Amino acid sequence: MTTETTTRSDGATRADADVIVVGAGPAGSAAAYHLANTGLDVLLLEKASFPRDKVCGDGLTPRAVASLVRMGIDTGPARPPAARPAASGGTGAGGAPADGTKGDGTKGDGTKGDAAEADSGWARNKGLRIVGGGLRLELPWPELASFPDYGLVRPRSDFDELLARTAQKAGARLHEGTTVAGVVREERTGQVVGVTARSGADREPVTYRAPVVVAADGNSARLALSLDIRRRDDRPLGVAVRRYYRSPRTHDDYLESHLELWEGRPNASRLLPGYGWIFGMGDGTSNVGLGILNTTPAFGNTDYRDLLRRWLSALPPEWGYTEDNATGPVRGSALPMGFNRTPHYADGVLLVGDAAGMVNPFNGEGIAYAMESGELAAEVVAQALARTSDAAREKALRQYPEAVRARYGGYYTLGRVFVNLIGNPTVMRLATKYGLPHPVLMRFMLKIMANLTDPRGGDAHDRVINALCRLAPSA
Repeated sequence: MTTETTTRSDGATRADADVIVVGAGPAGSAAAYHLANTGLDVLLLEKASFPRDKVCGDGLTPRAVASLVRMGIDTGPARPPAARPAASGGTGAGGAPADGTKGDGTKGDGTKGDAAEADSGWARNKGLRIVGGGLRLELPWPELASFPDYGLVRPRSDFDELLARTAQKAGARLHEGTTVAGVVREERTGQVVGVTARSGADREPVTYRAPVVVAADGNSARLALSLDIRRRDDRPLGVAVRRYYRSPRTHDDYLESHLELWEGRPNASRLLPGYGWIFGMGDGTSNVGLGILNTTPAFGNTDYRDLLRRWLSALPPEWGYTEDNATGPVRGSALPMGFNRTPHYADGVLLVGDAAGMVNPFNGEGIAYAMESGELAAEVVAQALARTSDAAREKALRQYPEAVRARYGGYYTLGRVFVNLIGNPTVMRLATKYGLPHPVLMRFMLKIMANLTDPRGGDAHDRVINALCRLAPSA
């Protein structure tokens, strides 16, 4: 067996790194970046080779943008070519032309938008457009001290590599094409002290050792399963499918959410289960998809790809969401929500992102919470590795689940209540009918669903939401 461990003259095994991070998605790359910035030796293991795709809506709320800023990533709009530094980029989803099918920056409603040009890598958006109950309501992102007032869109095939390369620049050692198979335990204590993997084109077996492992391996959660940490059936779970289409709506300034999916004309055809989204990518395409929660009666017995086809066939044909304009297949993935995998720490392994079930139950957003939990795990690990004894280090590491619950526990409890309510079609119809006509109420809902408040000095909405999160029992 090939191994990258070394043995000292006294027979003890020397670690390959201070920390091993398994998975170079948003959670793993954020953890690796912040760990490396503390001076720790970080080994970041990714089973695929970049660029690689992930099923996602590709939309980033201001909460996710704030995490990018903390990683030193430039989220600014496109600059003139003379002012733009050289950078490796790539085409957008499906290799569509950067100027879009119209090439004139036209929004979905036919007006000119101010979304960032595709060659900046980012498509910028102003807020969320909600469609339902015969209404279209545009809600700008709130102006807050804690978060920027804009969101972004970027295909995951490019976004994840950007984060991983940023972690590399900070000092993390990235090993691509390395599939982690399981953990290595210390015989005497049972503590995890490394991982086994297969690496390279020939899939050679290899062992890596470190005193701490961060599991950021997504909703497959193989490391968690190897520790017998199972998914909780009492927590929400979603399923989402999406597809890219060439579309004149590519430069839309708003993320668009459809609360009702009609098979034909609204209010004159069958209402399909689930919710939908249309996100302009700024590269000539739109990311179009739908999601269903396990609190919905249709969950688990629906052909989701056919559901997407039926919904899109009822949308205006000029939007371009037809088979001829598709740039790739329909792809789907699970959305592990509201801490549906616990505990978040065991035997030297910390769970972050989707591996820990940290998708927001309110809106299905995962990237922001992946990056934040990776950053939080890095803070805890850095403090733990500064301890001088195994007992002190273990005590520090055990604070991670408490820190995660303190940050998200009450909010996710509210989210579980929310998904149970909207899983009832009658409740959802009433909420759409009587909620959407009230902009003040919808601005409040935008803040709570996107988890965008100022913890101190905020407005009345912020104070109410923060109080609810404090009063709700921790998830």
